[in-house]
Amino acid sequence: MAYELFISSRYLVAPRKQAFISVITLISILGVTIGVMALIIAISLITGFQEDVQDKILGATSHIMISDLSGEGISNYEQIARELGSLEGVVAVTPLLHEQVLLTGLLGSSGAVLRGLDLVKERDFAPWLRKLESGRLPGEGEAGLLLGKNLAANLGVNVGDAVTLLFPSSRLSPLGPIPRSRHLTIAGIFSSGLYEFDSTSALLPLKMSQKLLNREGRVSMLQVRIKKIFTAPRLAHKMREILPPHLYPTTWMELNRSLFSALKLEKTLLFLTIALIVFVAALNIIATLILMVMEKTRDIGVLMALGATARSIRKIFFFQGAMIGLTGTALGCLLGLVWCWLANTFQLIKVPPDIYQIAFVPFRLRTIDFLIIVGVSLLITFLAPLFPARRASRVDPVVALRYE
Repeated sequence: MAYELFISSRYLVAPRKQAFISVITLISILGVTIGVMALIIAISLITGFQEDVQDKILGATSHIMISDLSGEGISNYEQIARELGSLEGVVAVTPLLHEQVLLTGLLGSSGAVLRGLDLVKERDFAPWLRKLESGRLPGEGEAGLLLGKNLAANLGVNVGDAVTLLFPSSRLSPLGPIPRSRHLTIAGIFSSGLYEFDSTSALLPLKMSQKLLNREGRVSMLQVRIKKIFTAPRLAHKMREILPPHLYPTTWMELNRSLFSALKLEKTLLFLTIALIVFVAALNIIATLILMVMEKTRDIGVLMALGATARSIRKIFFFQGAMIGLTGTALGCLLGLVWCWLANTFQLIKVPPDIYQIAFVPFRLRTIDFLIIVGVSLLITFLAPLFPARRASRVDPVVALRYE
């Protein structure tokens, strides 16, 4: 061990008559620890929230939506789906037919979006379709309805019950035009994890929905799923080159731009705000080392008289500050990771699902975020001792030992 490091470690453990310096040293370590721990917890919280909401959104919707700008629907959707499916990076292209309807159940009525889907294909990409809350998936030619859990609760219905669908279009009768309606039996109830989706969605096999809505051979849009979700803008640009002018691709990023932009900004502001705790701890390190230099002036003079160079003196006090930073950072990382594990294991942070789309906040720390937190903490705490160390190296040994 270099003698500079040995002296630094001895100085950290001050004798009883210098207990005040030891207390300040402990406060400095505690400040760095709290700052790093708070950074890890805050960044893990916002990252976990963002990724969980993102997973649920992408589980209920597709990565790219091909919509018809004319409003007439897509007629040759099977051919277009084959063309889009041949693009590199595209996993599947599935049709979607949707219409606003009014559902009436045992306890009342509720507006909903009727979605006609190829449920067999959708099941491969939607875990919530593979594991329904109750019931089963209806067959392609079956007039069986799937309701979101919250929508079913609002209507007061369950599997096997019948609901009435009231369509916006009307039909002529002897009494004049009256709204079209249809009675359907509930085949199953699903829960995607997205409160809004589960409160407004009713699913029906595609062929049956086309028949009910008088749109045989047409769909409202095409849903495109891709291998890498962050390549969606590039693939959407390619699709614009081969699609007819009246068809327009929209990525999941564009659909949820405001939400994810707000989360990204919040994550950045949280990082900068909480990093101030580490900065304040660094000021404590500076104060501790300045007091140490004043206390150890005689020791510095003796070391210089014995041949220690100014560089060695700088190393002694730099190592002392660095050890405070390393200790505080290590403890902060340990406590932060332990807290994240406890919060995930016992689901400590509960939130209202109707507002945040999730029942509890998961804590997820990405490797790059962890490295940035550790790097910023060490950078701040390693810069802090430079000024006190430089001041210590300028002590004149003659003046320091004049009255000894």
